[in-house]
Formats: sequence, structure tokens, C-alpha cells
Amino acid sequence: MLSFATKEVLLSEAKNTHMTHIEDQVIYGGVNGTRQAINALRELRNMLQGKSSGSLSVKWDGAPAIFAGTDPSDGKFFVAKKGIFNKNPKVYKTKADVDADTSGDLRDKLNAALEELPALGIKGVIQGDFLFGPGDLTKQKIDGVPYVTFHPNTIVYAVPTDQARELLNARIGIVWHTSYSGDSFENMTASYGVNVAGLRKTRKVWSQDAMLRDVNVATMNKQETATVDGYLSQAGKLFQKISSSTLRELGDKPELQRLIEQYNNTFVRKGALIPDSRRHTLGLQKWITERFKAEKAKRSTTQGKKAQEKKLNDMMSFFSKKNTMSLISMFELQKSLVNAKLILIKKLNTLSEIDTFVQTRRGYEVTGQEGFVAIDKLGSDAVKLVDRMEFSYNNFSPEILKGWDKPSRN
Repeated sequence: MLSFATKEVLLSEAKNTHMTHIEDQVIYGGVNGTRQAINALRELRNMLQGKSSGSLSVKWDGAPAIFAGTDPSDGKFFVAKKGIFNKNPKVYKTKADVDADTSGDLRDKLNAALEELPALGIKGVIQGDFLFGPGDLTKQKIDGVPYVTFHPNTIVYAVPTDQARELLNARIGIVWHTSYSGDSFENMTASYGVNVAGLRKTRKVWSQDAMLRDVNVATMNKQETATVDGYLSQAGKLFQKISSSTLRELGDKPELQRLIEQYNNTFVRKGALIPDSRRHTLGLQKWITERFKAEKAKRSTTQGKKAQEKKLNDMMSFFSKKNTMSLISMFELQKSLVNAKLILIKKLNTLSEIDTFVQTRRGYEVTGQEGFVAIDKLGSDAVKLVDRMEFSYNNFSPEILKGWDKPSRN
């Protein structure tokens, strides 16, 4: 059984609208989250050695997120975006509903979903990602191989033409990953996984689940296992050096947690490695200071400027000598988790059944999946494993052409 951090870290109001990167459990999860992040990677290592079982799903790079099913308040079929969980849920039950609230490519996809998805006989509410809609499939050759491709976001998915009959017959394609239960949208709870075998078949919908099967086939060799073990052992030793009071204090400062993640992401988006952890910690303090000074400069009143000064002073009060030393160890621990994670992701990518590329102005380049989601035995907790140096860089790089860059998507 896989075991992860507290549900509050992983789910937003028990809805699958956000999951934390496993290494960021160190920032957001406190003592329990950090311990469980290390344990989750150990369990995944065991799965890839064939020593234990668990559930893994693939993170498909689809867009938009789509919800579909029966509105518990009136029994009517609906489709929706993430606005389904607003205080006043935004759901679409007629073409007029869709047309009044959306436009362009999004309108076309939602209208197609509203027309075609009732045929699946969906029970309750399920969530997925749009992979393609009307007009999104393309026949082309990549490295001399004829493919049918779809390009919803950053990743180009490619299915060999001789295996693409069902794909070509479909009007829309969706990968389903989360089920919901509850007597209202407000109190619904998420369960990872969708039983697509329970859905009716229709030629017009290419409907997949996100589960990764035959994980034990990707058996890790001794060298890979030893390397992962080394990183996890290192993480465990670093964990012992971090003061629990530092983790508790950080847990009481959600804005600082977000700022630390944002600062780390400034490196990820550039495809750069996080530098020496001491230097990184000093850089974080400088970055926070400059950020609040810039906010202070925008304020036109003395009161507004003093408010920003107070926020900065409150934020910087965290960086005592003890907390600073613990933070250095936290960044080192994150690096150990990332290094272990990347080896595991590389092994999981060998199980991919669909070829994946990114499109540049020079042509296509092979890439891995967006990432994977490890799910606990009950399906209520999950954590994502993403090669952020690859996928996040591709996602933000102007050199990589995105699906939304197509004229037909505007």
C-alpha cells in the first residue's frame, strides 16, 4: 500500500484540482509530509522491483479539465470545467449554457462533450482531461513514421497510423482519472481512478482511463536500485538534521511556503539546477526582500508602504540561525528526493504505450510523459511525480510550440 501526506496537502477541498509535487511535501507537509514523501518513493521503488503492489496513473497533458455526469440536485446530465466547485457551481446542461459562457475552441469542445458523453452512461460524476476535439487529429510523419497525432497542450501524442482506427473514428478523446461521490457538488469527495469498463462504448468517444498497468514489468536493475537507495538514505539522514520546530513554524506561514515554491520554480522554468543550498537560501532571502520592496514602491500612501514593510519584517523573522540551517538541509533533502524520483520516472516512461514528442521550430523531439500519479490503496490520497527539468521547462519555453498556438485553437 502506498502512503502519502495529509489529504489537505494533496487535494483542494477534497477535490482533485491541485496535487503537490512529491519534493514539495518538504515545504508543505511538515514532519509527517516529509516522512511520507520518503516512504512513498521507497514504496514505488519496491513496486518497480516487483516486491509490492500499488496504483499508478499517467498524468496526461490534456486541456481543458472536464467534469461530466449527473447533477445530484436534479438528476440532469451536465458537463463542466473546474467552476463546478465554485460557491455557485457553474455547470452546462444545454448548448445555450455553453454558448453563453464560452467561445472558440473551448465552446466547440464542451458542446461536443455535451452531445457525445451521455452515450457513455456515466454514473455519478467523473473528471478527466480533453485530449482532442473536432478537427484536432492530424496525420503526419515523424522521423519517417506515419502517425495520427493530437497536441492538446505541451506534449504531442502520436499513435502509429495502423493502430489508430478507433482514434480516427472518434469525435472527441478524453482520459478519465477521478471519480466523485456526494449529494451536492459542494460536499463531493474525490477518489482517484475511474472504472472505464463500466462505461458504455461509443465510436464517437475515444475514452481511456489513466491507470498505468504492468508496473512490475519495468524491473529495476541492481545499479538503479542501489542509486535510488543511496538518495533515499541521504534524504533520511538530512531529515534528522531538520528541526521539527522549523517545520512547524513554516507550516504556520502559508505565504512563505508559497514564496519558497515560487523561488524554486524560477530555476525550474529556466531549466536550471537549484544551486548550492547555502547560496540558494541566501538567494531566497534576497528575492523575498526585493519582492516586498517592489510592492512597497507601488504603494502611494504611507499606510500602504508601512503595511508592506510589516509583511517583509514578519516574513524575514523566520530566518533565524536555527531555521536557516534547517532550511539549507530542507533544500538538500528536496534534491535527494528529486534525484531518486527522476530514476523512477525514467523507468516508468519505458511502459508508455503512446509515443510522446514536443514540437520545436526545427521539428519534433522525443520527450517523456508529463508525469505519474501514485495513489494510495483507498484511492483518496495521491502525489505527483514529474520530471520538472524536462516537462516544466518545455511548458514555459518559448522554443516549444504549444497546442494552443495553433490558429484553430484561438
